[in-house]
Amino acid sequence: MLKILIPTLMLTPTIWLSPLRRAWSSSMAYSLFLATMSLFWLKHSSETTWTFMNPYMATDHISSPLLVLTCWLLPLMILASQGHMALEPADRQRMFLLLLTFLQTLLILAFSATEMLMFYVMFEATLIPTLILITRWGNQAERLNAGTYFLFYTLAGSLPLLLSLLVLQNSTGTLSLLTLSFNHLDLSDTYSNKALWIGCLVALLVKMPLYGVHLWLPKAHVEAPVAGSMILAAVLLKLGGYGMMRILTILTPLTKELSYPFIILALWGLIMTGSICLRQTDLKSLIAYSSVAHMGLVVAGILTQAPWGYLGALTLMIAHGLTSSALFCLANTNYERAHSRTIILIRGAQFILPLMATWWLIATLANLALPPLPNLVGELLVIVAMFNWSSWSILLTGTATLITAAYSLYMFLLTQRGPTPPHILALEPTYTREHLLLALHLIPLLLLISKPELIWS
Repeated sequence: MLKILIPTLMLTPTIWLSPLRRAWSSSMAYSLFLATMSLFWLKHSSETTWTFMNPYMATDHISSPLLVLTCWLLPLMILASQGHMALEPADRQRMFLLLLTFLQTLLILAFSATEMLMFYVMFEATLIPTLILITRWGNQAERLNAGTYFLFYTLAGSLPLLLSLLVLQNSTGTLSLLTLSFNHLDLSDTYSNKALWIGCLVALLVKMPLYGVHLWLPKAHVEAPVAGSMILAAVLLKLGGYGMMRILTILTPLTKELSYPFIILALWGLIMTGSICLRQTDLKSLIAYSSVAHMGLVVAGILTQAPWGYLGALTLMIAHGLTSSALFCLANTNYERAHSRTIILIRGAQFILPLMATWWLIATLANLALPPLPNLVGELLVIVAMFNWSSWSILLTGTATLITAAYSLYMFLLTQRGPTPPHILALEPTYTREHLLLALHLIPLLLLISKPELIWS
């Protein structure tokens, strides 16, 4: 574990001491090397599933794919940000790279923590660099409003989690996952225990986010720079899902009864956010609401407590991380040329940028879960788990699948097809950097088709 964490911290002097014209390329190459090294985390050799252990950190079959996704995203964020950061002063460019490195370090510590309190501290600490990214490098004045929403939604939800963890510590004497995972708590059906269960889940459901506490996410995505949108969609939302998987194994007895309203709300959120997507005129807002819909399916899969639900939720988190990050990169390429996020102003782009239209097609098909992509496998596993939980759920999940296909195709057809407006005929050509960026998103997604056991082992 430390073999990746310490080199990640060593990125700091690399960024600060190297000449500015080399800082981007050297940090990009160094972080890509670390991302390649992180693939060793996918190799499990322990019978207890915990590997690469030290007293405070370890990996297992749940955290390993998310850790690799975290490491993989840093070079992609650096690659995506070079265009719009080029005009910034040198110190601000270095500060931007340091923030991304610091954020990756916190995420590695969060996903590998074996103590629930350490997970909580890192879960909250990721708020600081993300907030700075949104409020300092966002595009418009509304970024301060978005930052306020992001801060207060997350903090308001996290206080009950802290209190619940302290109660757990008091009653069990430990918050170590290594101990609690194998010793289920004897939680009687009392109001205090129900409050404990809800308190543990509120912060994680806000982070996912569950429909109803999701208003901070579209605002944060729309106002964040491309790197902020990428890390938010690909990894930070998954902190909520990962935390739910961890904590529900400890609070299992109460989940069966208390999960009903949350599952229903998650499934209703699929329909509602999908319908909102069909009415969006802002490209980044559409992709953000799409993320809320997909995370609703993940919440439902985890709360069923079924093996297929867990497996589908984990698969969907990894596949959605790569897909949504790629979509935000594509939205950014449009924004850098047309200087507008309004979908109707950038239609017919296929005739001007035909290769970029290919990336749009692959990312859109992944978003609507075309077979045999991992997105479909994850969705099918969750839908089957939901059907086993209640046969009536197929009405909601089936409708949501159709709506997802509708808004994904709506997004593709409106941006790429149709007549090209005269005001965008003189666009800049696409760059090799942008094609490399999208290839590094979508090729791993396609490779997962041939070796899904990397996630499932």
